[in-house]
Amino acid sequence: MTMHPLSPNTVLANALHHAEDVLAPRFMDGPPERIVLVVGTQINGAPHLGTSLVQSLAFAMGARLRARFDLPTDVLFSALDNAPYDLATDPTTGHRYQRAYAQALGKQALDDLVADLYEPLFTELSRRLGIPYRMQTYSQQQAGEDFRRTWLRLLPRIDAARWWLAPSTGTPHVRVPCPQPGCGWSEKHAERTQVHTSTSEAATITAVCLHHGPYEVTIAPTAGAYLDLATLYRNLVKELTLSSDRGTLHVMVKGGDWVFGSHLVDEALRSVGLTRGQLPARLFCPQIVTDTGAKLSKSLMREGHAPLPHGAVEWMLDTRRWPGSLPQYADQLLALTETLLSDARHFFRSWSAAEIGRMMTTPAPRSIPAP
Repeated sequence: MTMHPLSPNTVLANALHHAEDVLAPRFMDGPPERIVLVVGTQINGAPHLGTSLVQSLAFAMGARLRARFDLPTDVLFSALDNAPYDLATDPTTGHRYQRAYAQALGKQALDDLVADLYEPLFTELSRRLGIPYRMQTYSQQQAGEDFRRTWLRLLPRIDAARWWLAPSTGTPHVRVPCPQPGCGWSEKHAERTQVHTSTSEAATITAVCLHHGPYEVTIAPTAGAYLDLATLYRNLVKELTLSSDRGTLHVMVKGGDWVFGSHLVDEALRSVGLTRGQLPARLFCPQIVTDTGAKLSKSLMREGHAPLPHGAVEWMLDTRRWPGSLPQYADQLLALTETLLSDARHFFRSWSAAEIGRMMTTPAPRSIPAP
């Protein structure tokens, strides 16, 4: 069996000489002053191999873009601490409630979690490739004045975007945790959460707590309650906020499973006034899949809904179990990213867990040029 990966041709790969060529049109109308590759993940437990692969590709792509366009380039990591930590059901109404990591653990424990699970690998990747990075939790992001002002300005126009953000119901979820000390629960699907715009500088939100009943909070640009937005809604606000920085090209680096969801976000952005040229640049990384073609999911396997696929091993679901040191893990990841970036055919596709594991443990040399 050859050690060179073999990848079929595709329409996109056939149009490119290099994977980074897909971003070239962004530089034609007017080069930016700098490039920021934005990559995020839910911090709901130890990272799996798919998470590490996307993160390492963000750094590797950053190095390629910096060399090609001679621009300052760095990576922004978003640690999504609004992932559910606890779930509960109201026995009276049947409504589902959640308490996120941010409310369940608190700031210090969250900072320690991110520093333990993610920062060491980022530091290794940054040192090897010379790409600076910074880390930001969702708690920090939602508390930022730019993010909150963007959300407040968006409220009068949300009707134009709501069916793109929530195609089944037309109601994009806004969650505000109960402010009672030690509580922090919020309705998962926000059935009884209502947003009331007061002025352009503030909005009030009413909701019902699992334990404390009805409550009201205020969202202001520099103060107020924790603002937790559902995934597509959060991305809309984040990308609208980033679009105001005209001198920076922000590249959204995501796993391949985001291809379909990003279509909804882009249409929501257009519905509230962005032109096609103002939409954020996106880079969809190779997806690791199981024998059935489904995304390798640590959640399904952890909950017993899916078995470990053929050829996969435990460290792929919990990278702390990698049989070696962190520097060795970073080296193997970068060898893998070099292989995937050596040919656009290798990058814009999915890979089985077994094949990725083989390339990680016995890295393949650069592929032979396609015929």
